[in-house]
Amino acid sequence: MSITDTLPGERQQAILQLLREHGRVLATPLALQFGVSEDSIRRDLRDLAQRGLCRRVHGGALPLTPTFPPLAERQQQDLPRKRALAEQAAGLVRHGELIALDAGSTNSAIAAMLPRHLQLRVVTNAPDIALLLMAREGIEVSLIGGRLDRRSGGVLGSQAMECLAGLHVDVCFAGTCAIDSEGTAWAVDGEEAAFKRALVRCADRVVVVVSNEKLGAIASHRIASREQVDVLLVEADAPAALVDALRLQGLDVIVSAAPSI
Repeated sequence: MSITDTLPGERQQAILQLLREHGRVLATPLALQFGVSEDSIRRDLRDLAQRGLCRRVHGGALPLTPTFPPLAERQQQDLPRKRALAEQAAGLVRHGELIALDAGSTNSAIAAMLPRHLQLRVVTNAPDIALLLMAREGIEVSLIGGRLDRRSGGVLGSQAMECLAGLHVDVCFAGTCAIDSEGTAWAVDGEEAAFKRALVRCADRVVVVVSNEKLGAIASHRIASREQVDVLLVEADAPAALVDALRLQGLDVIVSAAPSI
């Protein structure tokens, strides 16, 4: 069967696959690719959106924004994948650096992987990261104070923002809820996004570590533009077409090793 002979259900599955691979789809190219009218493609996209499988935008569709349970639950999910990302991320730090570690389950995994012999200093708004590193010799820890947000597991609000006002770090690991197909980092909460934007401004280098469900997605509050992200670290099986597209736009994308079983 040729691509122009596909039934609506088969076409919709193919559209979802393209969406996963490229981070977005546009109605006009899809109509040409499948040999159908743009109205047919719009109906496909509308049906997929109504089924909760994509997010309709003008002219096409985007992946859904991932949903995030509380931190304690996230810390028990996808552990081999997070360890593989964390090991690669920890290898990016240099001797004597001051590191900002944002709250999040992947950043908690990164904290656990930080080498002890590099005389690192870490500043974090995440009590769980601070407690983890406090038990390890060779790493100096500073905890940002303020209101603790239970969902994110991080300290947010005006007091936390004041702590960032005079801060300058060598590298920042900024947590994100989504990285769109143009390399922009997003968050779902406005107050959390404001803290992350301020954290990014403090850093000489910004590293964003993303699992596959966040890649190619979009949320409601911008954290950092493509130009502000120095390194994007993705999983070993991240969609190759999307990784290539991000690299073509100038992003330094590092693909991690495959997780060990």
